[in-house]
Amino acid sequence: MKRIDLHNHTTRCNHAEGSVDEYVKKAILEEIDIFGFSDHAPMNFDTRYRMSFDEMDAYENDIKNAKEKYANKIEILLGYEVDYLPGYMDERVLNANVDYLIGSVHFIDKWGFDNPEFIGRYEGADIDAIWQEYFDTIEAMAKTGYFNIVGHLDLIKVFGYKPKTPIKDLAKNAIKEIKKASMAIEINTSGLRKPVKEIYPSFELLEMVLEENIDITFSSDAHSPEQVGFMLKETVEEIKKLGFNEAIYFEKRKKHKVKI
Repeated sequence: MKRIDLHNHTTRCNHAEGSVDEYVKKAILEEIDIFGFSDHAPMNFDTRYRMSFDEMDAYENDIKNAKEKYANKIEILLGYEVDYLPGYMDERVLNANVDYLIGSVHFIDKWGFDNPEFIGRYEGADIDAIWQEYFDTIEAMAKTGYFNIVGHLDLIKVFGYKPKTPIKDLAKNAIKEIKKASMAIEINTSGLRKPVKEIYPSFELLEMVLEENIDITFSSDAHSPEQVGFMLKETVEEIKKLGFNEAIYFEKRKKHKVKI
């Protein structure tokens, strides 16, 4: 049995705190076996919330150095969280020599829907239409074949705006494309720290993931050392009750399965 946490940030994204060492030490304290850094990849959009292209080498070296330093205590992996935004994704990121890429949707037609600065756009909007557009974007992301892991599959629920249409109907095509792409879906506990107070994805969507036999992995999506491993032990137990017994991680883009 191994404990996995693959989605964690560094100060290079400009909205996280703590040193790489502090994150790793907290992961060791939390008895995490496989710990991944996947900071926000650079792109020429929304640059305040991500590293610059000039920082990629330094970021990758930081994580590789930590991997060597703590080799006897924990396995450290290197990745990026990449925003799926057509026209802004960059080959330097997509072809980076890393263990994995997390593909995330944070923008619907350049609207940063999970940013509290822009929450006002939900008021008076057709919530069902927003959810469908979100999952259509997830579907398009999966079709690219660029990414290994889907980040926070139902992030669109972050502020608690829920659709009237059954979520399974809205997500069904996206789930099919994720399966075709052989991507994994992360079970991300950061939603428990957000207004929605739920993990990503919901148990409803996880039923579909299980039915389709799609691989899962785990993440705390930490933006500070204190958040590393947040609610992971409890979440793993809940996930096992649903019927999952394996999780995956990636090394050099190759998938490895472990018991949970």
